[in-house]
Formats: sequence, C-alpha cells, structure tokens
Amino acid sequence: MSMTEIKTAVRRSDGTVALEGTSLCYTMPPCRLARYPMIIVLTTTFTLVAFAANSPLCRMALAGHLIDPVSFTTLRLVSGAVALMPIARLLDGPEKTQKTGGSWVSGFALFVYAAAFSFAYVSLSAGIGALILFGSVQITMVVAAVKSGESFGPAQWLGSVVAMGGLITLVMPGISAPTPLGALLMCASGIAWGMYSIRGKGVSAPIAMTAGNFARAAPMAVVASSVAFSKAHMDPLGILLALISGIVTSGLGYVLWYQALRSLTISQAEIVQLTVPVLAAFGGIMFLAEQISVRLIAASVLILGGIALAVKKREP
Repeated sequence: MSMTEIKTAVRRSDGTVALEGTSLCYTMPPCRLARYPMIIVLTTTFTLVAFAANSPLCRMALAGHLIDPVSFTTLRLVSGAVALMPIARLLDGPEKTQKTGGSWVSGFALFVYAAAFSFAYVSLSAGIGALILFGSVQITMVVAAVKSGESFGPAQWLGSVVAMGGLITLVMPGISAPTPLGALLMCASGIAWGMYSIRGKGVSAPIAMTAGNFARAAPMAVVASSVAFSKAHMDPLGILLALISGIVTSGLGYVLWYQALRSLTISQAEIVQLTVPVLAAFGGIMFLAEQISVRLIAASVLILGGIALAVKKREP
C-alpha cells in the first residue's frame, strides 16, 4: 500500500481495528482502566445500581404527587450541575474542565432524557415504562454500533434476544396498554439516553464532561420551569427525592458511566443496561419488603445469561 493511499479504519467489537479493504488489523492500546478488569466490573456495577435507583426515586416523587414533573427535572439537573462543577474543577483543574467540559448536543440529549422520563412516568406503569425505555435504548445503541463498524456475532445477537426476553418476562404482570403520549415520551427518553451514552464513549475526562453536560442541560430545564411555573408544586420530600436523584444517582452515577464507557464497546454498553430492572426489583425486596418470586428468578437468569453471552469475547 502506498504512503499516499488512505484506508478507512474500522473498529471491531473485539477491540481490534481493521483497515477497510485489507486483511490488516491491530489492537488498540487499552485505556488505563482496561488493565484492571475488576475495576471495570465494579465501576459498571455501581453505575447500574445508581441507574436502578433513579426509577423508584422518580416514581415515588411523581406518583405520590410530591412534586410536578418539570420541577423534578429542573431540580435534578440543576443540583447535578451545582454538585459536579466544583468537583470537576478540583479533580481535573479549571483549564481541563473548561476545555473538555461537555457539549450542547450532549446537554440537550440529557435534558430530553430527563424531562421525557419524568413526564412519561406520570401516565405509565413501571412495567411498560421499563420495557419501552430499555427497548428504545437497545435499538438506538445497536444501530449506532452497526453504523460505527462493530460486528455482531451469533452469540451477541442470541444474547441480546435472550436478555430482552428476560426483561419482558420480568415486567409482564405490570404491562398494560400505554397511553400514546406516555409511550412516545418514554421512547424519546430512551433514544436520548442512548445518544447521550454513545457520545460519552471514549471521553478523556468523565467528571469534567458530565459536569459540563449538566451545566448545559440545567438552563434548558430552568426555561421549561419558567414556562410551566403556574403548575409547579413541591413538597419537602419531593424536593429531597429530586436532589438525591440529581446529585447522587444521576450526577455521580453518570460520571461513573462515562468512566465505564471508556472500556466498553457500544454493543456491550447497551446490553449491560438490561440489568437495571433486575437490580431495581431486588432493591425492592431488600428495602421495600417486596416478595421474591419464581418469575423474578427466571427473568434474572434469562437477562444475566443473555448478557453473559453477548459480552463474552469472541475467539479470533
């Protein structure tokens, strides 16, 4: 190949990079976290636990009419920005925070996800909400993975189908015909979250990037609150739930997610998120005295087994 001939590099799901139209391939140098698999597992696990906590926090606040959806979204995003910006400046430095501090596209995706998520849960049950949300996330990220050149083997496709079957089994008793508006909002939330996750792939400064995204999403939420001010209502408990969601399970959770994404392919990132409903269900057993069932165990086996199939590294 001449020095002037340019070939397109395509990244595969196994971590190698191939030159299009040739048989040449090489392995990309891993990020520092990739050298420590256990840290990757722990980071991803803590992130998914935070994600699992977001849904009950939102449902408790909105279903109990403790706060309106717009105010919940605004407090969630503003508190996340206020908490993360000082941390980013302290750990990453002012110059790096300013240089790598998010983007307006990611900030908009974050705002759409959070706002649509809050409004959707006003009219959707937990079961159908989870199914539409994670189904939308899966489709968005699979399409992005295919477009970016990631190849899916039979095990990955089978694992994805099995895991989605487990999700349907898990939420089936809670599925009822959704309202068209609620379904559309949750679908928009899932697509926006998928885009937000994709844009976080490979970021060099997760804290600064997340803080910047929250700082850009917060003014959008404030504008929405000013428009819907006449319908605003907030109880102390509703405010507390929104702040916990914003600072802990969203702000710090998304920092960990962007960190984990540095070591995950897009296809791996989309499939591992199917553990969130399982974690939420077991959280209900541990903290809300809900009963364990055969259906929950069977669904968990299907979801976790499907994920194991999908993320298993293929042999060359």
